Amino acid sequence: EIIRKLGAYTPILGVCLGHQGIIHVFGGRIVRAKRLMHGKTSMIRHDGKGVFRGVENPFEATRYHSLAGDRLSIPSCLKVTAESLDDGEVMGVRHVDYPVEGVQFHPESILTSCGKIIIKNFLEGG
Repeated sequence: EIIRKLGAYTPILGVCLGHQGIIHVFGGRIVRAKRLMHGKTSMIRHDGKGVFRGVENPFEATRYHSLAGDRLSIPSCLKVTAESLDDGEVMGVRHVDYPVEGVQFHPESILTSCGKIIIKNFLEGG
């Protein structure tokens, strides 16, 4: 409900469950991930925009999830902005009109190589 009510005018960065919440709120489906990813790292390819501005491509990120956004159900109002190279899971989405982005991985984890840049980009307006 918070995402739906505030997303049009309040910047939101959804991390992990927040990322899944963004996908769900705007009409996508959340499904079981292809693999359980608890405390594991993956290489992530991204579009270089928004929170990914200035982030090496690909970069290593820490994952803690057993659910994921179903790529085929991602609504047209969301753009897939990142994916894992090892299993192709959706690792990032950005709303096409609202200041809303989500990442499935954990930028705050010490094992995420560019996490500080991602968080800085969000705080500075993507």
